[in-house]
Formats: sequence, structure tokens, C-alpha cells
Amino acid sequence: MTEPGRALDISKFKPETVYTIYIAASPEKVWQALTSAEFSRHYFFGFAVEAELREGGAFIVRAPDGSEHISGKVIACEPPQLLTITWDVNWPGLVEALGRTLVTYEIEAAGDAVRLTMTEAHERPLSDDILSGGRAGWPAILSSLKSLLETGQPLAVKMSPPARMLAALKAMGIQVPG
Repeated sequence: MTEPGRALDISKFKPETVYTIYIAASPEKVWQALTSAEFSRHYFFGFAVEAELREGGAFIVRAPDGSEHISGKVIACEPPQLLTITWDVNWPGLVEALGRTLVTYEIEAAGDAVRLTMTEAHERPLSDDILSGGRAGWPAILSSLKSLLETGQPLAVKMSPPARMLAALKAMGIQVPG
């Protein structure tokens, strides 16, 4: 974890997961969807994004029960084209064991659509078992976002807990929910 008072050196982070999706919406609508608590609850399966949209601002993802599931800081904020945030899951010992995570959303106009690229980068190399949770979750989240923006209805995706990731974390001594 970064020591207090020291800047985060994002050049050390390496992309592990990159997804690109095309959405029939304006860049402004996609930006609003990614940064609005009320909108995100619909496509993010009850989770609400709360962001202070300025460099250094707080970034929180609240679970449906209101608890802080993800906490972080805004690293870059260029509405409606770019948002980079630290994305730290609030499970005891997780960040210390795995390092920090950065999530970047790049929004580019593509004709009458938007090209949305989500990149998840990590401070240190992680195993495929650890990465398997996000690699299963991000496609469902982004597909639900696309569906909501294009049709007005999010996807009703039923997903099992990421067993492979949770087993790997438990083997490392990380306390996981459930």
C-alpha cells in the first residue's frame, strides 16, 4: 500500500484485464452511468458508485446493504472521456496481500456509438485464480450497462460467487465474506 503522503506511481501498474464494448449512447450518457450512484445501482447489481469527480476525490462503491465494498481515490478525471480510480476491495488484509488496483474507463465517440474500454491494472503480478473473479464480473457489469443505456433495462444476470478467486484468497489467509 502507498505510504501516506506519497503519490501513487501508476507507471508500475500493469494491465491484467481489458474489455472494450460499443454502446449506442453519447459519451455524456456513458459518463453519467459510470459516475452516478442512482444509475449504477441498476446495472451494477445493486452496487452504487459514489465519486467526487476531481483528481484526489473520493471513490466509493457501496454494496446493496450500504457498506463500503470498494474504496479509492480519483487519479484522473476528464469528463466525459477518461476516469481512472484506485479500486480497493475492503476485505481485511486484501490490499496488503495483493497490492493496489487501478480501474480506468476510456470513453471515445465512435460514430453514433461510444467505444468504452475498461482496464483493470495491478501494482504487482497476480495469479489467474485471483484475477478470475474480475474476469467473470466485468463482462456482466459492462453488458448490463450497455443494455440499460440502449434499452432502458439492465440485464438480469445470475452469477455464482467467484469460487476459484475466493479459494485462492482463502489459501493466502485472506478473510473473505460468506
